[in-house]
Amino acid sequence: MMGDSVTPEDYARARRLLLRRDPVLAALIRKHGACGLASAQRADHFSALVRAITGQQLSTKAASTIYARLVALMPGGVTPAALSALTDEQMRGVGMSRQKITYFRDLCDKALSGVVPLDALDAMTDDEVIAALTEVKGIGRWSAEMFLMFRLHRPDVLPVDDLGIVNAVKNVYRLRKRPNADRIRKIGEAWRPYRSVASWYLWRSLDNE
Repeated sequence: MMGDSVTPEDYARARRLLLRRDPVLAALIRKHGACGLASAQRADHFSALVRAITGQQLSTKAASTIYARLVALMPGGVTPAALSALTDEQMRGVGMSRQKITYFRDLCDKALSGVVPLDALDAMTDDEVIAALTEVKGIGRWSAEMFLMFRLHRPDVLPVDDLGIVNAVKNVYRLRKRPNADRIRKIGEAWRPYRSVASWYLWRSLDNE
């Protein structure tokens, strides 16, 4: 699916469709209200990718702190040119690991060379976006799927390898064991073309609220 960003009206339409099609998911929708994906937009494509790499293997709080320190080193904005101009010492000084610095260098190189066509991502299909982003060291399919959902607002992404989704499907659908990817895809057929929205509600089901 190519994607214009999904509008608030689209999210409302998605909720109505999911309420009709899946009574199990419907209970989550009634409990948690409006889908929060609509307010999850990042500032721009490049900074969203930088933030995604920053957050790997860190708590949300730690990632936010380190990312804020990194941003402070680039007063003119988080751009490929600005990030590539930072030294390794500067990035280590704000808490970045050597591995993440390597990932940033590769991201900058591929963004500046056009291997990752930042300006064209909005017009690309989901599969094309995943193929382009996973060219970057440190960005796997899961990170690309999160980018599709939270940055590009693509409506029909189902991250079957996400541990939260796996656990939520097991709990919500009262399965005896954790479902594999094929089982999740089969359950998720009823959610098309709004599997991203269904995923958001599944994540919310894990909240201790």
